[in-house]
Amino acid sequence: MRKLKIWCLGATLTMAVTFAQAQILIGQTAGFSGPVAAGVKETTDGAKLYFDAINAKGGVGGQKIELISLDDQFDPKQAAENGRILVEERQVLSLFLTRGTPHTQALFPLLDKTGVPLVGPSTGAMVMHTPVQKTLFNVRATYQREAESLASFLTALGPASVGIVHADDSFGRDALEGAMAGFTKAGYPPSVIVPADRSKPNFDEIIPALLKAKVQSVLWFGSGTSVSSGVKALREANSVAQVATLSNNASSGFIKGLGEFGRGVIVSQVYPGVRNADYPMVNEARKLAKVKGIELSPAMLEGYAAAKVLVEGLRRAGANPSRGGLVKALETMRPYDLGGLIVDYSSTDHTGLNYSDYSIIGPSGKFRR
Repeated sequence: MRKLKIWCLGATLTMAVTFAQAQILIGQTAGFSGPVAAGVKETTDGAKLYFDAINAKGGVGGQKIELISLDDQFDPKQAAENGRILVEERQVLSLFLTRGTPHTQALFPLLDKTGVPLVGPSTGAMVMHTPVQKTLFNVRATYQREAESLASFLTALGPASVGIVHADDSFGRDALEGAMAGFTKAGYPPSVIVPADRSKPNFDEIIPALLKAKVQSVLWFGSGTSVSSGVKALREANSVAQVATLSNNASSGFIKGLGEFGRGVIVSQVYPGVRNADYPMVNEARKLAKVKGIELSPAMLEGYAAAKVLVEGLRRAGANPSRGGLVKALETMRPYDLGGLIVDYSSTDHTGLNYSDYSIIGPSGKFRR
């Protein structure tokens, strides 16, 4: 009888270990501290909205999704190390919702070496799209498209003095290229182009350069804290120039950082407005957010959309999905309706979505279309 009891206990332990191993592990490295922390928290909260809803229904194929998030402090070297830990030590099935262009680029060697998929990097840099990274799947439009569109918008009424401030890294230079395409189409160049240190922009040099050029508007490409600090410095120098920035700053945290200087700042968007009832995905996300007692933001919607894409890929990959199987499954999403937004992947195109629009921060501190 004692042997029987011991065998039963061993069987129970074995079953428990097997069950624990059966959960779907997803890895994330992003700047949960540092200059992009507010936006990272919001995109991650949006992803968790959907993951929690799926897990409440039993998960995918009976397996629940566990998101393992590591803070890289918005440092590319730490992002690479976090990726190694997640893939080689934690054995995650997929990487997910990274943040930053050089930070995601730092993971490319790991993706090539291991074949692990990366779904929904929170960056619109062209290097994520061309050439096609075999295991990377984007769920948003490119920065170049956004920047070109903003440049066209600011010059639509004819010649104007427009300045550009861009982070002097792969992200900023990529956005600059898109903006220059817009100026070329308009038929005249920007009045001044000012590169800025990614983490510590020198406003004592940036602001005088903009004032000297007598800019009427500024395209500012940088992290949330650098842009919000730049807007404050510009206003304190008595400039009323219109400021426009990219969707990497489409978070309520960015608005909070701007404080009293937020009104009138233009922010491009790569998802519909959070109050746009024409999109079923937006309605779905709003209902889930309401249940949790939180307010949906554009950044949260990005995380939510990325989570929907990942979950659909997992469903298509079948029981006990492998990394390679998930990659193949994602490439079958042609097309796939997220809820009014169509994702379209193939073996030669991993862009996913091309939606782009504008918003402006209103007097109430909310994004308005």
